[in-house]
Amino acid sequence: MRIVHIKQGKKKILAARRGDELINLEKVAPGLGTDLAAILAKGKLKGLKSKVAKAEKSARVKGEFEYLCPIERPPKIICVGLNYADHAKESPYEKPNYPVLFLRVTTSLVPHEGALIAPKASEQFDYEGEMVAIIGKGGRHIPRSEALDHVAGYSVFNDGSVRDYQFKSPQWTSGKNFDGSGPFGPDFVTADEVPAGGKGLKLYTRLNGQVVQEATTDDMLFPVDELVSVASEAMTLEPGDIIVTGTPAGVGAFRKPPLWMKHGDVCEVEVEKIGLLRNPVKAEK
Repeated sequence: MRIVHIKQGKKKILAARRGDELINLEKVAPGLGTDLAAILAKGKLKGLKSKVAKAEKSARVKGEFEYLCPIERPPKIICVGLNYADHAKESPYEKPNYPVLFLRVTTSLVPHEGALIAPKASEQFDYEGEMVAIIGKGGRHIPRSEALDHVAGYSVFNDGSVRDYQFKSPQWTSGKNFDGSGPFGPDFVTADEVPAGGKGLKLYTRLNGQVVQEATTDDMLFPVDELVSVASEAMTLEPGDIIVTGTPAGVGAFRKPPLWMKHGDVCEVEVEKIGLLRNPVKAEK
């Protein structure tokens, strides 16, 4: 099942794709709500797929709408650095022997078709196309053998990075958390729709239609099950947490000359079987 979070006027709607249609989930499951993290926590996705398939025409979403992030305020946004060998090689860092984890904040998130904000403070605004794993069942000290049971689904992310701020200190927090730098969405795709662990999926990033990153998720140094298990050694994972699994080679910072996103650009990240995330770039006012 493919679920999107959208807005019509002031009304928020959680909807499932059925072919070219969007089915309002509240119409087929009254009382469900629009908070995907809460729905995952309560196990309320069960049985929805058959209800969507049988939904009457009156349940269809009609008219104009705008996308929201699948989960507007994830409890945690856990990002993984240097998780593709080719990206580690092009960077100034050594290939890691342990997952490089860092956190994002919710004010950095941007929905599909929302504006990526090129900051006033820097011209070094870079793209990073990534696959997202979304936690459906929480836990601590999760064995790797059970880790995928805790993953409810997948989505797409662009880990927009302000490179000079990222490298001002050993910690990457500033450069990875500028407002409007982290597009996420548009779809939440349930785990049964993709290969286990999201393995073997092609990933592309395009800037103004030109492919700038191309890889497969098989190239990840630390796959999804290991990331879930390792993260849970330190922190309790909760339904709605997202794990942004890392980017392959081709980022703008390590090109000669560097390639930065700027006002007027359009950046797309596409992950096979999961979806395409598109965002225009606009200068910060």
